[in-house]
Amino acid sequence: MKLQLNLATAPQANNRPFLAGVAIGGTVGLVALVVLSHAAFRSWESNRELRADTARWEDQIRVDQHKQQELSAYFREQAAQQVLDRSNFLNSLIDARSFPWTKIFMDLEETLPPGVRVVSISPRLVDGRAEVALEIGATSDEGKIRFLEAIEKSKAFTGMVMKDERHPDQAGSADRIVLELTVWYSTT
Repeated sequence: MKLQLNLATAPQANNRPFLAGVAIGGTVGLVALVVLSHAAFRSWESNRELRADTARWEDQIRVDQHKQQELSAYFREQAAQQVLDRSNFLNSLIDARSFPWTKIFMDLEETLPPGVRVVSISPRLVDGRAEVALEIGATSDEGKIRFLEAIEKSKAFTGMVMKDERHPDQAGSADRIVLELTVWYSTT
């Protein structure tokens, strides 16, 4: 029979549970380090592509801004301004020629009550919209009021502004009242 005797002054401590816990904790820490390192690397790699895209777009923006400055400088030159002015003039002539005269007269015919006539009509394009200056002759106040009410209710004419109202003293004139007004005409 064997007998084990401990001749030490203090009994030997059992460190196995501590060592097992440290080993498990170290293994978990090492696995976490590997997982987090992999995630950080993938994040850095994907951000690298985004940074490259961002740098490419910023370079393109700089190139485009430079081109825009060159074009702005070109269009500020006197020769280019003359061409633009000529172009605007020709476009205004084309727009004036393409004004829908037949349609405006049909719309005016619907709004003119008896005893009211169009003396003059003068359209002009303002910001792509047709502003029409009208001079209207009326034989009576009742006809004038009915015409103004018809213009206000009309879908083709909007934004009526009264410029002037005159009462001519000419004996040969059939119009007792002459109105000058402007309206916006919808060509659609």
